[in-house]
Amino acid sequence: MSDRAAVRQDERARPAGPRAERKRAAILRAARGLFLREGFDASVDQIAAEAGVSKVTVYNHFGSKQALFVEVIKDATDAPLGDTLVGAVDGLADGDDLRTVLVAAARAWVTEVRQNPDTLAVRNLVAREAHRFPELDAAWREGGGPGVHHPAAGAALARLAAAGRLEIPDLEVAILQLYSLLVFPHLVFSAYGTGVDDDLADRMVTGGVDMFLSRYAPR
Repeated sequence: MSDRAAVRQDERARPAGPRAERKRAAILRAARGLFLREGFDASVDQIAAEAGVSKVTVYNHFGSKQALFVEVIKDATDAPLGDTLVGAVDGLADGDDLRTVLVAAARAWVTEVRQNPDTLAVRNLVAREAHRFPELDAAWREGGGPGVHHPAAGAALARLAAAGRLEIPDLEVAILQLYSLLVFPHLVFSAYGTGVDDDLADRMVTGGVDMFLSRYAPR
């Protein structure tokens, strides 16, 4: 399909209904597996065959291989942290011992990252392909990077600050610092093909929470 045809398809409404949603989900699953194995070089023919649909169906749903690639990134990174993080931070303002509830929330969050291989594998895929498609980093940030969780984390930290349990002059900086202490080390290690053992991961959680509180706990 030509780029012009793909653009025309992008401008049209996507197929809708339960059957169309099942096909879309099958295409995303197939595309994720192939892109993780072969990068962007995986062909639409391969994706269609693995999903059990026609090549035309793939284009009908996504318009182009590049658009499908971005959707795979967003789909794979939306899911792993959303429910875990929201559930964990919702209880932060209500705990009697702030350090205890922060450590519990951080452990739940980091465990989800470490136990979901796609979270790390997809981030490495973005790093490999970003030179060809600079918008992939933007898709990561909007679809599954820190940005997507700012409302949940930001609201929890803002409630703690409003209650006088934290002093946070710059909420955006505080959120990114929390990510840097808890999650980013696992992404960096994974990018180099290594990992963090359980003991070190837990020490990083408790040490990260202590560092965060040493900066933001009321004086």
